[in-house]
Amino acid sequence: MSYPGPRVDAPLVVFDFDHTLYDGDSGSHLFKWLLDRAWWRQLLALLAAPVAGPMVAWLPTRRAGISVFVWIGTIGIHRRRDLDALIDRYIETHAQAIKARLLPLALDVLHKHREAGDRVVVATGAPPELARAILAFVAHEDVPVVGTLVGPKFGALGALRHCHHAMKMTMLREAGYTQPVAAAYSDSSADLPLLQAARKPVVVNPKAKRVAMFRRVLPAGTPILNWGCPGRGGDPAA
Repeated sequence: MSYPGPRVDAPLVVFDFDHTLYDGDSGSHLFKWLLDRAWWRQLLALLAAPVAGPMVAWLPTRRAGISVFVWIGTIGIHRRRDLDALIDRYIETHAQAIKARLLPLALDVLHKHREAGDRVVVATGAPPELARAILAFVAHEDVPVVGTLVGPKFGALGALRHCHHAMKMTMLREAGYTQPVAAAYSDSSADLPLLQAARKPVVVNPKAKRVAMFRRVLPAGTPILNWGCPGRGGDPAA
């Protein structure tokens, strides 16, 4: 599908990816597949889980916890392009399952912004190559993606800069998206810096226990919607 190029004065619209356009955590799905490639990777992950698992669940240590599993899944891989090749193989062999996880309502909203000539970008905690490949190969969208920078680390790959919380705003600015954010869509409390920077924040598919917090810290009347993500909170979207 072709879209008009963004207007010179086009508003900037930012979408999160996981639990926003995609039902689930795309990075976790990829790295589980990487771990499942060999029994010894699975064993190492099980041994690391009692320590790394709780770290993933706590925001201040999330990056370190995720990096442990990324490292185990990529032992022996030293170049980012080798990871890109594995991402392509993963998507090709899981295309139908991935397509089923893309949220039609979310893609409709993304389409409308692009048809209006808005400057649309996806900002995600996943590797940008993963979100970009899913959108291109499965959803036929060529939308720009800013995401976590992955590179060599101790004989494997690891997150060098995690596109997460305040760093997501920093990485967007560094990528050239310096204008004010007109609208932002995200499910996550970790994206509060992005949502609070947007003139029109929209919370989509939040955890039910986070809804009250979003209503407290975001402007009155902020939409809190469910775009068809089972088990998540938010008002049903038309």
